[in-house]
Amino acid sequence: MLIFVPMKNTYPINSKAIEIIIHTINWLLIFVFPLFLSDNHGNMNWIEFYKHIIVTSFYCLLFYINFFYLLPKVWFNGQIQRFIIINLILIFASIHGIYFILDFLFGGKNSIAPLHIPPPLNFLFYLFKSLPMIFVVVLSMVIRISQQWHQMRDKLIEAEQEKAEAELSNLKNQLSPHFILNTLNNIYSLININGVNAQEAIQELSKLLRYMLYDNQSPYVSLEKELEFIDSYVGLMQIRVTQSVEINVHLNKGPKQIMISPLIFISLIENAFKHGISPTQNSYISISIQGYQDGKVSCEIINSNFPKTMTDKSGSGIGLEQVYRRLELLYPNKYKWQKGVSPDGQSYTSILTIQTDDVCN
Repeated sequence: MLIFVPMKNTYPINSKAIEIIIHTINWLLIFVFPLFLSDNHGNMNWIEFYKHIIVTSFYCLLFYINFFYLLPKVWFNGQIQRFIIINLILIFASIHGIYFILDFLFGGKNSIAPLHIPPPLNFLFYLFKSLPMIFVVVLSMVIRISQQWHQMRDKLIEAEQEKAEAELSNLKNQLSPHFILNTLNNIYSLININGVNAQEAIQELSKLLRYMLYDNQSPYVSLEKELEFIDSYVGLMQIRVTQSVEINVHLNKGPKQIMISPLIFISLIENAFKHGISPTQNSYISISIQGYQDGKVSCEIINSNFPKTMTDKSGSGIGLEQVYRRLELLYPNKYKWQKGVSPDGQSYTSILTIQTDDVCN
């Protein structure tokens, strides 16, 4: 059907695994990055490396506190002020925690002065030390909000798809009775005129119903099968028309097997037989359906124009409306439909071109 794959789980198991792997690799690279740096003699300052591990651990902890708790539980619930206050407390505690651990482990073992607890009133000191942590918080926000946006977008797509599928199913359920009703009306008119032709028509109708009951249940069918159905339908209609009606049919599935939505053209053909035949005047119907190498399908129907009067109750007039709605749902921006009466009012032309993307090999 429409476009998108039904989504029961926004992030499938394999996507979750990929996400975990990406996070793990990124943090490993950050943790071990100093190992790739050494002085000119190839020596590694292990004390500085251990300091880097401790500082990065606090960054990692701050990142995931925000990523897994503060953002989904606080920020997304609109508690922005609480979110900011908690992060300020976490950043302040992290700065002191880092200096406490570094002073405890390395206070007397490095080339610089011992790392005592920082002065509480030194604004510039706290600003300088908090900038990397603020960056970590913002980074967690960007990643989490982006993830949340993708989840909301996927849920919206799923909802739209389910709505479209339900509407398409409803349209098809309406179309089948509409088609059967028109066909039965045609057979009924034959019974009193030609009983033999009426029996033939019933046999042809059974073939059409078999197609509608089975193949029509698929969202797409091959153009070849659809053209076979249309050929049978036209043959059924020809049984009831007089010799004064000229019917020309050209059906070509094209150089490759194109997949198309079933019954997409039948209402156009029904419309031609309904409005293109006169019981007293010469009439004609020309039907040409062609499939092309690029997946395009063109349906051109030209018929003499004998519009029904307001007193004509045959048909419900919903066929063409359903075609338009189905085109909008199935082939948005991928179809062109030109239709109208000639300037002299003698003929009616309907040219529908669909660019399909589905091809069966």
